[in-house]
Amino acid sequence: MRVLDKIDVVPLAFESLGVRSMCTYLETPDIKILLDAGVSLGPRRYGLSPHPKEYEALRERRETMLRVAEKVDAVTVSHYHFDHQTPSYTDWAYNWSSAEIADKIYTGKLVFVKSYRSYVNFSQRRRGWLFAKTSGRKAERLEVADGRSFRFGDTNIIFSRPVVHGEENSDLGWIVMTTVEHNEEERFLFASDVQGPMSDGTLEMILAERPHLIVIGGPPLYLAEMVRQENMDRAFENLQKIVEVVPNTILDHHLLRDEGWRTKAQPIFDMASRTGHGVF
Repeated sequence: MRVLDKIDVVPLAFESLGVRSMCTYLETPDIKILLDAGVSLGPRRYGLSPHPKEYEALRERRETMLRVAEKVDAVTVSHYHFDHQTPSYTDWAYNWSSAEIADKIYTGKLVFVKSYRSYVNFSQRRRGWLFAKTSGRKAERLEVADGRSFRFGDTNIIFSRPVVHGEENSDLGWIVMTTVEHNEEERFLFASDVQGPMSDGTLEMILAERPHLIVIGGPPLYLAEMVRQENMDRAFENLQKIVEVVPNTILDHHLLRDEGWRTKAQPIFDMASRTGHGVF
């Protein structure tokens, strides 16, 4: 996608490409980055196993990810869910992963990760520890990213402090958002599992970054029985506030797991249209 001059953004694996992921390739004149290099399928959704077409998409997206990984300098892990991180064990059923695949993605790279010691639930603490003991040991350098920034030439990579994975006090834990800024003129924001955001505090952080392009995960409509309606409503309200001020928004992930997502998200498209902004 070319909506910026110096920051090139290419979606590699997304729900709209048939898999659970938000893996994105980003390139500036100074650095090449693979954001959240994981991919998954939904196990037993509605009591059903993944369809053969989903397995075709999983293989294709993983192969694309591996080709791109060959040329990148850095890889990020916003949190330790397997649609955002590739584990080092063999699983062809849902993650299309193995130690060899993980090595191709992380070995010799600068790897920026969410801390597994603070602002983390038990599951992600365990996964983060395992990542550090496996792929992390093969990285050129493993950097805990929470609340830190790193400069490469005219490119500044800024990681947020941990924000909630969806609802406040969610059992799903926390994530870190990533802002990439070039020459203090162009700003890209990657906000994976904020689910809208549902959190007003996360919304304030996003707007404060003043991005020109944002990749963001929408609310999980397919989990309506598990998520309070007021939080779903807040997510859509906050998305309208984002597209009102951000020139270009790529909206995907949890939202697109619901068959009727486009109708329910219509107010977001209407707001973007009124302000002359784009939603993809």
